[in-house]
Amino acid sequence: MNTVPFLSLVVPAYNEEQRLPVTLERVLAYLDGQDYSYEVIVVDDGSDDNTVDVIRPLLDKYSQLRLVENDHRGKGYTVRTGMLAARGEQVIFTDADLATPIEEIDKMLPFLQDGYDVVIGSREGLGAERHGEPFHRHLMGRVFNLMVRLVAVGNFQDTQCGFKGFRREAAHEVFNRLRIHGADAGVIQGGAVTAFDVEVLFVTQRCGYRIKEVPVTWHYGVNSKVNALRDSIRMFQDVLQVRLNALRGLYDDSPDEG
Repeated sequence: MNTVPFLSLVVPAYNEEQRLPVTLERVLAYLDGQDYSYEVIVVDDGSDDNTVDVIRPLLDKYSQLRLVENDHRGKGYTVRTGMLAARGEQVIFTDADLATPIEEIDKMLPFLQDGYDVVIGSREGLGAERHGEPFHRHLMGRVFNLMVRLVAVGNFQDTQCGFKGFRREAAHEVFNRLRIHGADAGVIQGGAVTAFDVEVLFVTQRCGYRIKEVPVTWHYGVNSKVNALRDSIRMFQDVLQVRLNALRGLYDDSPDEG
């Protein structure tokens, strides 16, 4: 594919052999029905199941589909890989379970074409819909959002929705500046839910980009990989580390792309 596509869709995947084929068929069918060019980039996060094997047959079927294979370094590093590999004018990442339906792209693209550099999906606020989420999970999310507002970024109702879009230039600058989940992120063991979105938004604001928060529809995943206690601790640590990195001036200069 030599021409620049209008849209790049990045799908991070870790042990998604069951869900990913269905997700990709749905995504590709939807995008085939649009009047713009596109590419879909699946970034495998060092899965130890058959995720890569179930994707390979689709590569021959769909010329717009690309596969990138990483070591297991976590979702933040995985998303970063896809965002930096993207060639589209607009770059969106979404979760492999399509918790936010692919059709919600229609809500994002007009803002990216109308002067905003970054558009983030939000499960909060007027017009947002949350389906099937247990009360305790929603409460955990609101407590975490309060901490994020106090410590790192204070302007967003929902930093953690896995559905965010960037102009390509903004994506490349922001994701090149990440530190916690940047080029030096180490290999990890097992699943890891992190607050990489907070670092992304902090850097986005630091760069002076225009950000729009857009309410979306979202469905709670019954096969969620979240461990409430372990991952809450890790996410709080990430938020504090973002603030410490900022105090040390680590986000002031963009490192070389890696």
